[in-house]
Amino acid sequence: MSFVFADSPSGGGKEQPSDASERRSFLLHKAKRKKTDGPSAGAADSSRLLEEAASEANLARALLNVVRNRGAPGVDAQTVEMAEAQAPALLARLRSDLLEERYRPGDVRRVWLPKPGGGQRGLGIPNIVDRVVQQALLQVMEPIFEPTFHQSSHGFRPERGAHTAIAEATGYLKDGYRMVVDLDLAKFFDRVHHQRLLARIAERVKDPRIVALVRLMLKAAVVMPDGTKIAVQEGTPQGGPLSPLLSNIVLSELDGELTRRGLRFVRYADDCNIYVASERAGKRVMQSVTSFLRRRLKLQVNEAKSAVGRVQERKFLGFSFTGGAEVKRRIAPKALLRCKRKIRELTRRTRGISLPQMVRELAGYLRGWKNYFAFCQTPSVLHRLDQWIRRRLRSVIWKQRKRRASWRLADSPVLHAAFPVVYFESLGLPRLSAP
Repeated sequence: MSFVFADSPSGGGKEQPSDASERRSFLLHKAKRKKTDGPSAGAADSSRLLEEAASEANLARALLNVVRNRGAPGVDAQTVEMAEAQAPALLARLRSDLLEERYRPGDVRRVWLPKPGGGQRGLGIPNIVDRVVQQALLQVMEPIFEPTFHQSSHGFRPERGAHTAIAEATGYLKDGYRMVVDLDLAKFFDRVHHQRLLARIAERVKDPRIVALVRLMLKAAVVMPDGTKIAVQEGTPQGGPLSPLLSNIVLSELDGELTRRGLRFVRYADDCNIYVASERAGKRVMQSVTSFLRRRLKLQVNEAKSAVGRVQERKFLGFSFTGGAEVKRRIAPKALLRCKRKIRELTRRTRGISLPQMVRELAGYLRGWKNYFAFCQTPSVLHRLDQWIRRRLRSVIWKQRKRRASWRLADSPVLHAAFPVVYFESLGLPRLSAP
């Protein structure tokens, strides 16, 4: 799973501020106010959607969402805390600028994030004000487009996610479709065709001012880490709140084509798996769908990462599947290796921090990991991982006491008895194999 959206390269170890805070009372009050007399956001033929987007309540909800998501500043260096403190003036100015069509988005700050499999992924960080406008547009556009999306599209949609995608895939495998056409789109966000995207939006959004706003956002210049400013001719930056919806609008055309052909597929953002009964059928589908993406959507398939293969040989959203008569979800080997690499980093015996602090940091990572991967159906893997983590922590204890052979002795009956499972649970360490 490699899809990244921002509001978030801020780092995230701090607790999220409570909505009960005094600073947030203004936003909470405004967000609860009745909507304007403009048309409902759900009305597909609305010609005055901008009034809905720029309403006080909608802008206040948008700023609340941006503040809750935190995230790093854009090129103007404004933080979410600064924006929250200036909320009354900021929202009034935004409302006026939007309705009088004076609003122009700022440049987008490019940062590079490491990919799990190596290499880097570009993330675009808009200014806080621009994130608020994108979020405001998302809140009025999503109800229009959401009912039109295919049921096999699971990425960044209400009541859907990676787990619903994996569950649907499991159903196809149990029905006997054990070969998968694993499609990976090459530099999807860099190659989105602006005119095709805007045309798709204009089919359902009848307010040309909204379409013009999206066009301005797509054309916002990108500022590279070295300060170079790059003009944008195609693509949509992977980062702002509106990016997930735009990606689904683009790729809903692919969903329609796969449905027209009667194919069984699961898509999560730009990751798409098509399930077929034979390798021969898979190769035929791979060739024809690749041609469709190139010809109609102006997108390229990454041939190095795409393939036709047995389901147990491929991974999807961090999971893979067992073969044989009974299909089971399991953690993909690479995902397990990444987890172990992170745990090794957090439990290095030379970190120079106390055991309770180490466990707190480790527990934060493990809770998030467990929320995602406990969905697997191979509990023995989680049980072995629990044992391995506790052994590493026993080794840390032994090392901090200036003992030798800490790793070997960490698995001894003596240290098991001295530091049992309940000891680590008392420090706050979660058990991955526990329900």
